[in-house]
Amino acid sequence: MVKKWLYSKFEDDKVKKIAEENNVSELLAKILLCREFESKDTIDDFLHPKIDNLYDPFLLNDMQIAVDTIIDSCNKKEKITIYGDYDVDGITSVSVLKKFFADMGVNAEHYLPSRLEEGYGLNNDALDKIASNGTKLLITVDCGISAYEEVEYAKRLGMKVIVTDHHECPERLPDALAVVDAKRPDSTYPFNSLAGVGVTFKLIQAISYKLNFDRKRYLKYIDIVALGTIADIVPLVDENRIIVNFGLILMRQTRNIGLQALIRVSGYETGKDLSSTAISFGIAPRINASGRMGKADLALELLLENNPEKAYKMALELSDTNKERQDVEKNIINQAVDMIEKDKLYEKDIIVLYHENWHHGVIGIVASKITELYYKPSILISLENGVGKGSGRSIEGFDLHDALSKCTDLLMKFGGHEMAIGLSIEEEKLEAFSKKVEEIAKEKGTKDLQPTVKIDAEVTSENISYETLKEIELLKPFGEGNPPPVFVYKNIKVDGVRLLSNEKHLKLSLKDGVHVYDAIAFNMGNQKYSIKIGDKVDVLHALEINSFNGIEKIQMNVKDLKKSL
Repeated sequence: MVKKWLYSKFEDDKVKKIAEENNVSELLAKILLCREFESKDTIDDFLHPKIDNLYDPFLLNDMQIAVDTIIDSCNKKEKITIYGDYDVDGITSVSVLKKFFADMGVNAEHYLPSRLEEGYGLNNDALDKIASNGTKLLITVDCGISAYEEVEYAKRLGMKVIVTDHHECPERLPDALAVVDAKRPDSTYPFNSLAGVGVTFKLIQAISYKLNFDRKRYLKYIDIVALGTIADIVPLVDENRIIVNFGLILMRQTRNIGLQALIRVSGYETGKDLSSTAISFGIAPRINASGRMGKADLALELLLENNPEKAYKMALELSDTNKERQDVEKNIINQAVDMIEKDKLYEKDIIVLYHENWHHGVIGIVASKITELYYKPSILISLENGVGKGSGRSIEGFDLHDALSKCTDLLMKFGGHEMAIGLSIEEEKLEAFSKKVEEIAKEKGTKDLQPTVKIDAEVTSENISYETLKEIELLKPFGEGNPPPVFVYKNIKVDGVRLLSNEKHLKLSLKDGVHVYDAIAFNMGNQKYSIKIGDKVDVLHALEINSFNGIEKIQMNVKDLKKSL
């Protein structure tokens, strides 16, 4: 898929002003402008996150009611149950709240639904079990905002309900005692992109304020909060940036025994190599795999475990589960691609696939890869006993949640947001559903949508130095909403080119005058025969340090390239 390059435009006066006011290079000033930072105060807050800039948790609607209700239940020694979700965000949310309660001397129960047997969110069978164990107060974390009927059922069973969530709100909010979600239509909270664990963090912050606890009582969990925040791919800006910045600092010296073990088996040290990228690609997938493969309780128990030997064994088991998940995922991807190629489904505006007994804990990841491969919205559905459970992923410019909201007559249940959805559907309605979402996608013209790459700035040999990389470090932690800056180096000569990893990747040597740069182009091996030594190319890249045999060199991580005009 040919990518569209989007060049950033700058006013020279603004660039110079930002560089001078903040004592940074003009290159970094351009990157900050690309991220829409202009005033000295906002730039200072971004480059130097401060824990004191966390917002007052009581600005969240219903937070006061939630805190008062929880404290009252604790004082009355009523049984409290925390109801979570089986992904990293949900598991970290439950562990943080449960540990915080334990620190208060309150032994709260917890409930994680099985992804494979119960699916996402509250369900009446689970509520029956929770009520029968004597629960008087039910607190949802990372779920519940769409559970109007289930909340009514919980109330009929005699439970008080507090909903804490971060997902998009339906037209009718659940009639709980408190509904804490920054995405509420009536919310005045300054930031609405917290992860579910971020909302849980605000809850324990608010309880600490109310009970006059030292702030260490809630900040000591910020490593686990950061883990869930990074994993849930929420924008790492504003309050999330503060949480993740300080969370990573604490994570490198974490006292959570389970997290220590997980870091160890993931191949990282608790030192400098523990970054947001390490969390995204090394640690979070192991926790997510537990939920996807029906073992979410294992990951939760790990984060609650205090015995190092037990924790290490559990972390190894999570790694094995992740390998199992990878094998299942690979098989489904191969089947899905075969189906697409055979029936030329890539010609459609949206790809909808369904198959008997696909592992529905894994199809969301496969949908992401199908969308990435064909640059089309995709929905994969696993059929079992006449019912399909599906996951969908979208592309920029097509609101998948909005599309499904126009298909409610064909769906049993759906939820999610613009870029990712989950659904349930009766098998006999699949064909009608496929036709309807195709019509919706065709109206939106998804075939005309093109992947884009936003370029932060142009660089030359004058810009590429270790000093430049040190400045770029100030922009970390990178993630959703704050990606590593992308540069363009124009008219640079190809001095060497070879294939790596079964012809999957390209290793390039690029020369401009006396300067020679190493470059790695992942998954671009297919361009080997269109690029020759001596060609002049424009290269889109991120700058990074490559360490090999104790030697550090600046390397370009190539995002795209084309022959110079």
